[in-house]
Amino acid sequence: MKKITFMGAGSTVFAKNVLGDCITTDAMREFEYALYDIDTKRLEESYRMLFNINRNANQDRAKVVRYTDRLEALRGASYVINCIQVGGYEPCTVTDFEVPKKYGLLQTIGDTHGIGGMFRALRTIPVMLDFARDMEKVCPNALFINFTNPMSMLCLAMFRGSSIQTVGLCHSHQSCVPMLLGKLGLPQDGVAYKISGINHMAWLLEITRNGEDYYPLIKKRAAEGPILTPVEVMRAMYPEYADRLPDKDIEHPVDDHDDMVRFEIMKQFGYYVTESSEHNSEYYPWFIKKGHPELIERFHIPLDEYPRRCRDQIARWNKQAEHLVHNENLTHTRSNEYAAGIIEAMETGGTFGFAGNVLNTGLIDNLPHDACVEVSCLVNEGHLQPCHMGPLPRQLAALNMRQIEVQQLTVDAALTGKKEYIYQAAMLDPHAGSELTIDEIRALVDDLIEAHGSWLPKYH
Repeated sequence: MKKITFMGAGSTVFAKNVLGDCITTDAMREFEYALYDIDTKRLEESYRMLFNINRNANQDRAKVVRYTDRLEALRGASYVINCIQVGGYEPCTVTDFEVPKKYGLLQTIGDTHGIGGMFRALRTIPVMLDFARDMEKVCPNALFINFTNPMSMLCLAMFRGSSIQTVGLCHSHQSCVPMLLGKLGLPQDGVAYKISGINHMAWLLEITRNGEDYYPLIKKRAAEGPILTPVEVMRAMYPEYADRLPDKDIEHPVDDHDDMVRFEIMKQFGYYVTESSEHNSEYYPWFIKKGHPELIERFHIPLDEYPRRCRDQIARWNKQAEHLVHNENLTHTRSNEYAAGIIEAMETGGTFGFAGNVLNTGLIDNLPHDACVEVSCLVNEGHLQPCHMGPLPRQLAALNMRQIEVQQLTVDAALTGKKEYIYQAAMLDPHAGSELTIDEIRALVDDLIEAHGSWLPKYH
């Protein structure tokens, strides 16, 4: 019996999307689904949910097992899906935001790039490398599918620190074009596109409709408006937030909508970026600045957005649990996650295309070969093959390089234990470097290391 192991199975909503897709796909209906989490309460909740889906949508054909022994959860797995969050909202996410705030360094999401992303990586990489060491013992040929942020740094650590085949998956790729065209009220039929770059900063390099370049119309509509809140698109992509959405699309003027940062980046650099404006506002030195508070209002930047979301999700969980955990009639509708399509193609020898985070083995010509890049990938005849994407426009490669050097140094720190690499990574971060002095950055790093305590290894 083939086996899929889900690490961090207490992420119940996400486990439903990913494993629900798998368990209702013909090629995986008789797999074992191994659920692992250190939080036994949330593990039990996810088990009950998947048990009901298996019964109602799969006639109990799969084997659903919950594990508290990590090695046994991994033993014999063909696929390992990772969705852990080391340190949770409290204490670690709170620390990532509150300590920088004392220095005047403000953040929105803080989970991918920047100071918050660095420290999330530093506490997560040791755990993931422990997973890898276990996998090398009990399932060395398994494919490791990572959904955890910070995507690039975690995947890079796996590439450099283990022999496990790893690919990272992020939602921003498949939502980019539908959300962009939805916001602009433009037709989506007959559309083809090419995206390439790094995670959360990949670029919509080409987009056509019925063979014609679509970018001129996109840029014209972005400049002239109106801009929409595309409710139906969001409802389809994020059903878990359906109760928070308005009933219909809402029109906004071009200077008053929720994607101001990405539209500004497209205006200045020529291309639309995959990840949201709330994320991208903290990736550059231009949008969150102590001396220019008017930028926060002008670009509608939601400071402290991720802690707010965490608190909201925690508060809303009881309502979600009633539907997901205690609903004996629970079934499943296929989501837009890539994992099931990848595994199905690997199992059947079929073909499946997706965007993956992989090592840059010459895939993007003008980014470093030891970087983690987000590119088109293909599963074909049981093999996963990233695609050669060519060079990025020079200005986009330069923006990506600002983050790649931070990623490399952070991973260096995690693999060697050298604190100096953390200081250097933080100094090179575009946002921190534009707001703080060298002495302030070094002091901030020291304070964050102290505040994290045992959540981090010892550095020298």
